[in-house]
Parts: sequence; C-alpha cells; structure tokens
Amino acid sequence: MAMTGLTDPSSTHELFGFITRRRFCEYSFEELDQTTLPVKSPPLGRRKAPVKHTRRWITCCLMLLAFSTLLTKFALIRTFKDFSDIEISIHQTNLEETGGLNGHEDRDEGGSIHIISLPNPKKVAEDVEDENAGDSMQISFPQEMSTNPDIWNNPNSDDYFKCIHSSRNDSSIVSHTNGYLIVNANGGLNQMKTGISDMVAIAKMMNATLVLPRLDHSSYWTDKSDFKDIFDWKHFIEVLKHEVKVVEHLLPEFKSIKPLKKTPVSWSKATYYRVHMANLLKKHKVVNFTRTDSRLANNNLHNNIQKLRCLAMYEGLKFQDHIQKLAKTLIQRLRNNGNPFLALHLRYEKDMLAFTGCSHNLTKEEDSELRNMRYNTQHWKEKKIDGEERRCQGVCPMTPREVAVFLEAMGYPFDTKIYIVAGRIYGKDGIKPLEARYPNIFTHSNLATKEELKPFLGHQNQLAAVDNMVAVESDVFIYTYDGNMAKAAQGHRRYEGFRKTISPDKANFVRLIDQWDKGSMTWEEFSSKVRLLHANRIGGPYPRLPGVSRKSEENFYANPYPGCICDKSDAPKGVKLS
Repeated sequence: MAMTGLTDPSSTHELFGFITRRRFCEYSFEELDQTTLPVKSPPLGRRKAPVKHTRRWITCCLMLLAFSTLLTKFALIRTFKDFSDIEISIHQTNLEETGGLNGHEDRDEGGSIHIISLPNPKKVAEDVEDENAGDSMQISFPQEMSTNPDIWNNPNSDDYFKCIHSSRNDSSIVSHTNGYLIVNANGGLNQMKTGISDMVAIAKMMNATLVLPRLDHSSYWTDKSDFKDIFDWKHFIEVLKHEVKVVEHLLPEFKSIKPLKKTPVSWSKATYYRVHMANLLKKHKVVNFTRTDSRLANNNLHNNIQKLRCLAMYEGLKFQDHIQKLAKTLIQRLRNNGNPFLALHLRYEKDMLAFTGCSHNLTKEEDSELRNMRYNTQHWKEKKIDGEERRCQGVCPMTPREVAVFLEAMGYPFDTKIYIVAGRIYGKDGIKPLEARYPNIFTHSNLATKEELKPFLGHQNQLAAVDNMVAVESDVFIYTYDGNMAKAAQGHRRYEGFRKTISPDKANFVRLIDQWDKGSMTWEEFSSKVRLLHANRIGGPYPRLPGVSRKSEENFYANPYPGCICDKSDAPKGVKLS
C-alpha cells in the first residue's frame, strides 16, 4: 500500500485528535476516581430565610453556580493537560529504564543473517511480542508532530576516548624488509577502504613494504578513479611512516620480478600472515594480493594491530581536497538555518534488491527484472530466494514507505532535513512514498550546483566519498541495510565520539508495521513499541560482539571498541586522554 494513500490530512487529523483526547480523558478520570474525593455542592441557602429575600437568594445562588461552573471548567482542562504530561513523562522514563532491545544483527555479504544477543533482552522482547487484539480501526497518522530534542541527542559516552597510538617499542619499523606487497582493493569505496586498512596491518605483520594500493575499476560502478584521485596519498604515507613503510611504486630493481599472485584466506588470524605469507614473501620478494575484502579476523589480534587498522582507516585514508570541499559545502547548506539534519542510507537500489532477492511492494515486472539480474550475475551464489521470507528475517533493505513510517514513529518531525546517502532508488514510485511525508529530501545531485558536480561526472566512488563524509558528520545517521557503507560510517561515528546512529531492528519492525497496516493496533501503540524497540539501538558504547564463527562476528570497522576506543577507567596512569 502506498503511503500517500494511507491518510488524508483534512480528515485523519480530527480522527487522530479524537482518539488521543479520548485516551487522555479516560486516563484522567480513572486517576481522579482513585485520588480525589467527591466535591460537595455548595448549599443553596437555608429554607428558613424570610420570603421577601427569596428572589435575592435565588439570584445570588444562580450567579454563584455560574461562577463555580466556570472555575470547574478551567480546573478540568488543566487537570487533563497535567495528566497528559504525566503520561508522556512516564512513557519516556520507561524507555530510559528498559534500555530498549539489547540485541545486534550482523550480516555477511551473501545476505545471511546472524543474530547475536546482548544481555537482558527479555523485557523488551515481551513488550514487542505482546499483540493487541481488538476491533479493526481506520489507520491514521498524526497531522502534527511535536519536536522532541532527545531525538537528536547523542548516547552517553563520557567514559570513552580514542586510543590508536601504539607504544614506542612496538611501533618502530624494522630496518630490513622481507619484500614488497602489492594489493588490489576490490569492491565499492567503503569495502576498499576497510580492505586497504587491513592490508596496512597485514604488511606490518609480514614485515613488508606496502606499494600504494590499486583500486577496483570493474565493480558495479566501473569507476576509473585511482588511489591518488580519491585519497591524499602523501598524507597516507606520512601518517603511517612510523608503522609501515609505504612507497608510491616498486623500486626499479624489483620491477622485473614477476609477483606471486595470492588470494588470502578470509578472516585469517595473525599467524597466517606472520608465518605462512611472510615466508612466501621472503622467497618471492614481491607478492600480489588479488583481493582485500574481509581478509583479517575481527578479534583476537594484538592491540597494536587493531590500533594500526584504525590509524589507517580513520586518520590515514583522508579524502582529496576537492572531495572534502564539496562535502563541507553540502553540510553547510544543510545546516544553513542552524537546524540539525539526518543522513539516511537508503540502500533501496537495483543491485542490492537483486542481490538480496527482496521485492516487497514492487510490481511483478520489477520483481522479474531483479530476478533476471540475479541469475545473470555469475559471482552471486544465491539464485533462488524467497523475498518475503528474507523480509521477515530482517535481511531486506527497508522500503521508502517503511522508512517514512519508521521516522514518524521515532518522533522525527515532517520538516526534518534528510540527506539520502545512496544511488538511484528503484521502483516506479522511487522516493515518492518517503517524500510525501518528508518533503525536505536532499542528495548531492539536488544540493550541489552543476558546476560543483562537473569534476565528479563518471566518478561514482568520488561521489560516494562525498556521501561518506556527510554521513559521518550528520547529526543523526540511520541505515536501512547493514552493508559496507553502513559498517564504515557507523564505526567512524563511534570513533568520533559515539555520534547518534540508529540501527533499525528490521525483523521486529516489519512485523509491527504489518500488524498496524491490518488495523491490529493503534498508531499510539505502534509508535510506542517502535520507540521502545530502538531505545538502545542508537550507536552507544558496548564491546564488540563475538560470534559462533569468525565470519559471524560483529565487524571490527562497524564497532572498533575494544581496539581503538578505550574506557577511561581502564586507562593507565599518565596516559593522555583524547
């Protein structure tokens, strides 16, 4: 059902307002019945009064009655307002005390979902599981929304600080190198960034000299940009000079050597590189890694190796000046009136929908087109996919309509400025279901001028770099699919001080929205459950979660704590906290 057809502002406002007032009135009267005593009516006068004063007594009594009625009216209005405020205050307190859904989802690139539980999920699970039975009612949106400042507040992280600098004994470069390491970074921008950061750490473990990485030119976007086009390569070498030696090119005496091509095993431990790969490098002198994605384990690595990964990722891989300039310009325009803005990673794009097999709310023709694309893409292993089953598992990207309902339930006002961090939205309706409720939708395409975009034409990875900067610097970041962009941005935001990042619990949210669409619950019940479900999914600090296998662990770059973020209570004396 298209979101624009859900409500008519002229009619549903009255319906919603009537329901809200009725609930508050019922709540208020119940409280009054339990906490107040009946008020006796004032006496109308004594019957023994002289007859000649009867008319005067009647007149006075009528005037007194009218005055009492007026006072009672104002008292009741104030009482209802007070109880409404109490109800809201109680609800907000409960949200803070329950802590929301203590859980985390981690998905691999094949679309498999891994649920990793955090402590204490029982309370919220019971609240979410509770289904409200009753007669069906007309679905309605509130016409006006009050702005709650809490929706922009960052989670509490006062006890945490960056800690990426290794001790002097472990950070010095060994004078003798075992050889040269050439790496071919594969995938999109963010996948290449995390892969390059891993290669820096791996070069350290192999005692290798790292040649400036090569970028992927054959992925979905076929962007021909090289490392120097996107990253400040001199800055990259300078930042890492005390950890790993990085050179622009192979030395002339090594160019005649045919490199040994290897594809490292995914999620490998340190010993794999320190022993096996280091021996190969000593023997062949030049080794070429053909892939860089997910080649290093998330956990059980030396602290200095973890710190080095973050040093490369967050400090070394600095974007070129023209990318930074455009990103800062867009951020300034989004904040031109001093109001905050929200960055939304709406990964409802053709390639992702085809890859995941998700086609909820799409036409049969669109579903067929996505299926054909999946079957024609050879390196995608899964072909036959049940899209609705995937949606129920929480694996699918959220639809634009689901995002609009989610934002409204979370309390974001309709005039919120939203920057879309994504490519073209797929489907005949595209972005319209979201835009119908939230008209202030921006992208780099409509926020930048044609002149500003000229240098970026045909360079999607450079535009992705602009979007990456805007996402990291936004007041709130929300992602609808847990892919490489989402992992990279949320981890960077944690590193920069745990900036508010909302991770939708899609498996439970789609079940709630389906119930609401059927009329099984009111808007108040639905929105309350959504807020409760996400009270503790806002990017706050918690230790990175282990998994049943190395592949199912929480991604290091999605949550670099522990490793690059430390707790002040554990900091050694004399260490400068940043």
